[in-house]
Amino acid sequence: MSETKSPLPREVADAYVDDLIALDPITGTYLGVKESSSRLPDTSPAGQETLARLQRATLARLDEAERQPGADSDIERRCARLLRERLTAELAVHQADEGLRSVGNMATAAHSVREVFTVTPQESDEDWAAIAERLRAVPAAYAGYRESLALGLERKLYASPRPTATFVEQLTEWADTGEGRGWFEDFAADAPEALRADCDEAARAATASVAELRDWMRDVYVPAIEGAPNTVGRERYAHWSRYFNGTDLDLDEAYAYGWSEYHRLLGEMRKEAEKILPGAETPWVALAHLDEHGKHIEGVDEVRDWLQALMTQAIESLDGTHFELAERVRKVESCIAPPGGAAAPYYTPPSEDFSRPGRTWLPTMGQTRFPAYDLVSTWYHEGVPGHHLQLAQWVHVADSLSRYQATVGIVSANAEGWALYAERLMDELGFLTDAEQRLGYLDAQMMRAARVIVDIGMHLELEIPADSPFHPGERWTPDLAQEFFGSHSSRPADFVESELTRYLTIPGQAIGYKLGERAWLLGRENAQRRHGDAFDLKAWHMAALSQGSLGLDDLVDELSAL
Repeated sequence: MSETKSPLPREVADAYVDDLIALDPITGTYLGVKESSSRLPDTSPAGQETLARLQRATLARLDEAERQPGADSDIERRCARLLRERLTAELAVHQADEGLRSVGNMATAAHSVREVFTVTPQESDEDWAAIAERLRAVPAAYAGYRESLALGLERKLYASPRPTATFVEQLTEWADTGEGRGWFEDFAADAPEALRADCDEAARAATASVAELRDWMRDVYVPAIEGAPNTVGRERYAHWSRYFNGTDLDLDEAYAYGWSEYHRLLGEMRKEAEKILPGAETPWVALAHLDEHGKHIEGVDEVRDWLQALMTQAIESLDGTHFELAERVRKVESCIAPPGGAAAPYYTPPSEDFSRPGRTWLPTMGQTRFPAYDLVSTWYHEGVPGHHLQLAQWVHVADSLSRYQATVGIVSANAEGWALYAERLMDELGFLTDAEQRLGYLDAQMMRAARVIVDIGMHLELEIPADSPFHPGERWTPDLAQEFFGSHSSRPADFVESELTRYLTIPGQAIGYKLGERAWLLGRENAQRRHGDAFDLKAWHMAALSQGSLGLDDLVDELSAL
């Protein structure tokens, strides 16, 4: 009788993905699992604990897997380290009961329930029958989310009041997008005739559950948390920083690095602004001039098509010179984001079989005129060579990694760091010689440096340095952070408001852009030093993009060794 072979770490990781999809069909939908299309996850406290039990059991199986022959190979070792780090970080957040006070303008269970419909297949009657079933599941999902928040109130675990107020506004918009119809009803309007009545009925029930959640948030939750702090403090921030960055950061060093980047970028911005508006008092005066007199794209459909052309041009220019792209990785779609979300653009990866391509999403915030300087480097970040090339390449090479490394094991700072590196790469390669576009790029870089400063500064209530031109010697508050961010950004007031609310909603995430970029640059520098004149940037890019996800703990070491 033969013995059953114990699994190696990659097998443990991929078994976890299967089990996760069974608990979280939203994840399944993003991966392209057809069977997930009709269901939604259990968002209640019981559902959160069920997921935590799976994570603990997986860590125990990983302990055994790491003792097996072959577990010390590079590919198994890398996967094991990622899986252990990710599950440990996720459990730390769960054990701190953060899921019982998850309220804000993005990245909550309530947002995920709505947003998953935008990537659910809609091509056939069968697809729409699954959508109708998923729509019928919305009320239970929102009821479970409300149950989690109610338990948080009972335990005196309060969300931040400011993001909560924004969330109530969002729910109001979801419940009535105009003419007495909610977002789900607008979505269901595209259902085929044969299923239209079924989808409409389910959508009305979904909208009613949104209104019910909104009323409870407004009438019960908001009064209960009045006077609660908007910031999380050092202990909670450390949990979230580990979760989003994959390392235990020296937060004071990171804060100082944010300031050093601020001063460097400000000098570069002043030089570029002089080319556009000589004598401008600040770079943002020059950017305001561009808002009126610079190049613009008129129309929502037109800006979507313009961004598509920008990504197509980048692919044609970079493929074969600085990257080697598989045909399916070359496909990416430009989309307009559904209303009622946060103001920042974003990207959604392809399904595992590439039947749904990678997509970039532009929130228009009701506007129809878009300055080009604000979009070029942003789409290098969101699309090509940024998020799309990395995340689509992970999916493309998933068979040689593990499903976990290529999909759900993503570390935010790794991905955001690559995307910011991608912006810098396009500048290095000479794609941003136009003064408008280059000042826009530097403005975007400054925004990421400001994120490090204000996100760490306000949550930890740190002191503003003496050499700062802004309120030196004072301690950060959300109001000061918004004022600083607004005076050091070309973005309109509603974007700045949304950004600050985002930092209060998901502390520790926004710092990963700059800190992740620093890790990517250091890894490249070390590899260049090691290879000397033989260093091949294209080969390094493809090897780096084919490693799958890594936390910042491991990223520099792995990149340096390529």
